[in-house]
Amino acid sequence: MPRLRRLAGAEVVRILGQFGFSVHSQRGSHIKLRRVLSDGTLQTLTVPAHSELDTGTCRAILRQAARFVADEGLRPHFYTD
Repeated sequence: MPRLRRLAGAEVVRILGQFGFSVHSQRGSHIKLRRVLSDGTLQTLTVPAHSELDTGTCRAILRQAARFVADEGLRPHFYTD
């Protein structure tokens, strides 16, 4: 069974950047990522900029990102083989 990887906040930002998200703003240790769809819809995610995220936090980010990006595209980045 695949296990959730321990990722840093910067790694999650890089992964989501591959799906069109870019840094919109940062306040303290939280980064807001945003992408604008062709119809003008805004999609926003918040990622803590910590050196290592807890597995529950990674799971929550994955769950939120799966609302906007296909789960098949995200899973290889967040889970081990």
